[in-house]
Amino acid sequence: MTHDWLTPSHLIMLGLLLGFAIAHSGLAALRPKGEKLIGPRLYRVLFALVSIPLATVLIIYFFNHRYDGLQLWQLQGLPAVKPLVWTLSAISFLFLYPATFNLLEIAAIQKPQVHLYETGIIRITRHPQMVGQVIWCIAHTLWIGTSFTLLTSIGLVLHHLFAVWHGDRRMRARYGESFEALTSRTSIIPFLAILQNRQTLDIWEFLRPAYLGVAIFTLILWKIHPLLIGATGSLAW
Repeated sequence: MTHDWLTPSHLIMLGLLLGFAIAHSGLAALRPKGEKLIGPRLYRVLFALVSIPLATVLIIYFFNHRYDGLQLWQLQGLPAVKPLVWTLSAISFLFLYPATFNLLEIAAIQKPQVHLYETGIIRITRHPQMVGQVIWCIAHTLWIGTSFTLLTSIGLVLHHLFAVWHGDRRMRARYGESFEALTSRTSIIPFLAILQNRQTLDIWEFLRPAYLGVAIFTLILWKIHPLLIGATGSLAW
């Protein structure tokens, strides 16, 4: 049985995913000690200087090798698939968005802090970034259908599932009973706490100008997507 489809890019992507996961989760774990040593703002800058370049390399490498390996299925010719993929992608951004609630803190203009949120999308799931990443992976794996994309998606999902455990562990150590109370009213699985009457959904909390920004961002991304693919393709990675 031949394994010619198992291109070196598969193993390289595994290495890139592992490196990003170690750096990202490792720096998150070291945050309390790091902030004591160099301060919250400087540690946020250090976090960004490590995470952003690694994430950029991951994205570019994925774009350039997304069709590597075995073509497991081909659904791009089906009329409903493209609208479904873009709809799922847009929904994924709505779940990924809460990480940018405090843009000034992310940019270290204001003092970065750890927050206990229980509003908006946190009512749906306590880990919206994980849910958003899973939805994004489902959409793009469905569209591309290659072994390379499937491997990348599995790696991303496994990293985010680890981040769920890791994040809860850090929050429990930091906030103790307050976090335990939060977990009793929220769920990891989307809508589970609402279905179990442990949480209510307040639609008015989603009527924020920033969510309009997410919608605009999605439209812009849809328009410039071919340009991004072309730009990354010019890099011999």
